[in-house]
Amino acid sequence: MPGGCKPIELSERQETILRIVKDEGPITGEHIAEKLNLTRATLRPDLAILTMSGFLEARPRVGYFYSGKTGNQLLGEHIRKLTVKDRKSVPVVCQEETSVYDAICTMFLEDVGTLFVVKEGGVLVGVVSRKDLLKSSMGNQDLQSIPVGIVMSRMPNIITCSPDDTLLSAASKLISSQVDALPVVKEREGGDDGPEVIGRITKTTVTKAFVELGEGATV
Repeated sequence: MPGGCKPIELSERQETILRIVKDEGPITGEHIAEKLNLTRATLRPDLAILTMSGFLEARPRVGYFYSGKTGNQLLGEHIRKLTVKDRKSVPVVCQEETSVYDAICTMFLEDVGTLFVVKEGGVLVGVVSRKDLLKSSMGNQDLQSIPVGIVMSRMPNIITCSPDDTLLSAASKLISSQVDALPVVKEREGGDDGPEVIGRITKTTVTKAFVELGEGATV
């Protein structure tokens, strides 16, 4: 499927179980086993996989139902359940007083494209990108004398996300805002001076998550 998500691949026996349940459900595990001339214990792993994957629904004392959902629908549901707090990485930060030279060195050593500028308590005050630092380095300026605070984007003009946001919503913000990274923030109790940075979500974060989903789609 060009450009689409990799569908969940089922074994031949699991496909057969799906057909039986689709045609005759609700049906018990014992009846499915009888139709396949297998024991209930042999089928238990297959039924567990099909149920946990969302292809089948099970009700006590009634049996199995076909959910009617395709592999891509189920994968889409799983994607929408991914949260920022489960995928965020450690933020790379600096202070307003940090020189542009030192910020460039930090960005290079940490292999990141964005630095979050914080003050005491990890409070977010700005963001500086690779593009910001590149602009400031043009010309014959002394990069060690220029503080990051002069070239950074300041709050509240910064797009952020929270730990409870979905990864999908964070990805949408990355695309719509045309930025490479989002600071993950939480509100501080009694903190009127701004939110605290507790992580970061980048385009690489999102890409890794979708690659893992694709590679883990085969059951």
